[in-house]
Amino acid sequence: MISWLISLLLGAGLLAWGLGRLHPQAPRWVALGALALALLWLVPLLPDALEAPMAVLPAFGGDGLDGAPGHWLLLEQKAWIPRFGISLLLGLDGLSLCLVLLTLLLGLVAVAASWTEIDQREGLFYANLLWTLAGVIGVFCALDLFLFFFFWELMLIPMVLLIGIWGHEQRHFAALKFFLFTQASSLLMLLAILGLALLYYRESGVYSFSYFDLLGSGSRAPEGPWLMLGFFIALVVKLPAVPLHTWLPDAHTQAPTAGSIILAGVLLKTGAYGLIRFLIPLFPDSLDYFGPIAMGIGVVGILYAALVAFAQTDLKRLIAYTSISHMGFVLLGVYAWNSLALQGVVLQMLTHGLSSAALFMLAGAIQQRIHTRELAQMGGLWAQVPRIGFVALFFAMASLGMPGLGNFVAEFLVLLGSFQVNAGITVIAAGGLITAAVYALIIIQKAFHGPLERHTGMRDFGPRELATLSLLMLGLLWLGLYPQPTLDTLAPSLAQLQHWVELALPDATLAALPEAALPEPALVSGGPRP
Repeated sequence: MISWLISLLLGAGLLAWGLGRLHPQAPRWVALGALALALLWLVPLLPDALEAPMAVLPAFGGDGLDGAPGHWLLLEQKAWIPRFGISLLLGLDGLSLCLVLLTLLLGLVAVAASWTEIDQREGLFYANLLWTLAGVIGVFCALDLFLFFFFWELMLIPMVLLIGIWGHEQRHFAALKFFLFTQASSLLMLLAILGLALLYYRESGVYSFSYFDLLGSGSRAPEGPWLMLGFFIALVVKLPAVPLHTWLPDAHTQAPTAGSIILAGVLLKTGAYGLIRFLIPLFPDSLDYFGPIAMGIGVVGILYAALVAFAQTDLKRLIAYTSISHMGFVLLGVYAWNSLALQGVVLQMLTHGLSSAALFMLAGAIQQRIHTRELAQMGGLWAQVPRIGFVALFFAMASLGMPGLGNFVAEFLVLLGSFQVNAGITVIAAGGLITAAVYALIIIQKAFHGPLERHTGMRDFGPRELATLSLLMLGLLWLGLYPQPTLDTLAPSLAQLQHWVELALPDATLAALPEAALPEPALVSGGPRP
């Protein structure tokens, strides 16, 4: 069950912390074993996800669930606080499965990246790493809004500790800034969740935080737009979107390599997931009155963050701004809300998770070897460390959207779907493909080309690092050359989400939406698919 998966990581974290007092190397093996076991437990679910019919499925009658709609590979519910209608309601569908697999894979990458970097308080470090991942998996699987908020907070504290204890020179400032931004916005989301529960109580006379009970409820009350803003601010802070992004460059710059990998590869995706799973289905009419504004914010983020990246001299800070730019495509595609755009959004989450994790692992490896992140103090590294240079070039090309790699497929689908909804905004957003090429080439030119003036005798990648990064390379090549199995896994979940939104929209709002923003049955019913 899903609760077993989360409990495994929480328990492994406690075990790693305890064993760290006995032997400094034991925690890393505990973390590696727990993540590998969790990954192997989930892999057999992939054939079930691929065999799902490409259509909106009927209601599911599960243990204690009265017709929870949708196609769920796993679904479980246990009473928690029944007086207020709060339950341990967890579900895993194709969308959640892809993101949980990404979380566990990048957890393994983070452990590999920390193998020689972390040399103090190892037990507590790996405990916090595992607890962060447990919170993230809970966010991806929670179907009770109070439980969703609980896991949202659970992943915050250990990540703050990872930055504040094992980070670099200004780690305390970065950890505090990350905490304040996330905590303040989370309180807004908590108020919005409580507001939705009270609206449901006003309608039905019972309290409930169940996702299935609250679907569309934000569109049935005049307070809906204000509650929607509470969700939106909390989610785009974590995404992050301009202008609520300023915590991210500081957090990335000061975090240890594993912290940056988890932050960029996984934690940012919780904000995007929240937009897809919760905000739009709970407030479906926001597509009408707030969609153009949100798409505009996404475009501003794409271009602004890319331009700011040009001026960065710190390698990790530059990569952090590229993440903000790429997440602008996610915000753009979510509010386009058609099959093409949503498929592109989820692929962007997956491919950006792989490529950004690799880039931060590269940056951490270089910093560990030469003790600087400044591009001006690099230069000419290719001749010294050709394996690092080749790997950096591969992931730089992935970041700029090179055809044949997964990032290109993701951004192409987002732009294609968004063009059907708002051609003007999409044309401007396409400029992000040009700016991405510039900052990707800046990384390669400044770090790896030119004369080698310093750092002679620098050590190249070894077998552990090459094996880890090769796994991420294969993932991007698979998603770039043969994305259809992933799209098939996602299709039932995305079609169901679109169907819920269509059912919840008032007729007047539904008529006002562009035709392209409505579900496209041909893309999810066995007909032609991109």
